[in-house]
Amino acid sequence: MTSRLPSLNGLRAFEAAARHLSFTNAAAELNVTQTAISHQIKRLEEELGIRLFVRQNRALTLTPEAKEYLPGIRAAFNDLRLATDRLKRKDNDHVLTVSTLASLAAKWLLPRLSAFQAAHPGIDVRITTSTGLVDFRNGDVDAAIRYGRGQWPGLRADWVMADQLFPVCSPALLNGDRPLRCPEDLAHHVLLHSTNNEDDWRLWLTAAGLPTDISKQHGVTFDLILMVVQAAIDGIGVAIGRTSYVQDDIAKGRLVVPFDITLPADAGFYLVSPAGKTDSPKLAAFRQWLIASAQNKA
Repeated sequence: MTSRLPSLNGLRAFEAAARHLSFTNAAAELNVTQTAISHQIKRLEEELGIRLFVRQNRALTLTPEAKEYLPGIRAAFNDLRLATDRLKRKDNDHVLTVSTLASLAAKWLLPRLSAFQAAHPGIDVRITTSTGLVDFRNGDVDAAIRYGRGQWPGLRADWVMADQLFPVCSPALLNGDRPLRCPEDLAHHVLLHSTNNEDDWRLWLTAAGLPTDISKQHGVTFDLILMVVQAAIDGIGVAIGRTSYVQDDIAKGRLVVPFDITLPADAGFYLVSPAGKTDSPKLAAFRQWLIASAQNKA
């Protein structure tokens, strides 16, 4: 005869409370009230016919029976989590989720993504945008494209491309009321800034031998680089361009580079993924395509 299993909610409450040795912390983890945890534990004790916890001077300890019971319960929940993860991975073998910066997605990645889809029609790519680091432990994201120096502990970082810094503007500004013909002419133009790259103008002005105070003159600031680029296209002012964000607009004549002075960036874009984990075929295919696209300047 098969034994009747105890309440699953009671077992979850027991495992969480035993791990924290606190009903309060277990309630917070399971998003229920402390009273609910207490009731679930009491019901479980009644079903099992044993006492699980001892309260002493506001401290919570396990009974000898609970200490013997806990490893099996913990292993069972771990098996459930692993089985669920395997099921999710099986259902999502064809879905690749990539996190990146909104501006890089709009100005560089999305215009090229159709080439990847044509080469790999069996892979559905999902693009999410975020400026924060990705927590790969929750399994929602397969890889991320991030800007930096490639040093993210515990993560694999594959070099994608570097950036150079240089001013860009609408072709109309070259021959407007105040022609933009030499770097000194910037003093008569609106400078466009991004809150995420506040030092770009100062760095370039230093390399050009110009006073950095020019970067503090009247200007317009945006929170996204893609808005800075669009403002430059619209002739609102002069922006500091990064290769990855402006190369397509330059190629199509929407932007021009008024000066020959460029500043190499000391960092670049990397494809970041969990370290020590065997690549799935979908991620390996995307990594190979992404790096090749950047190298081909496509």
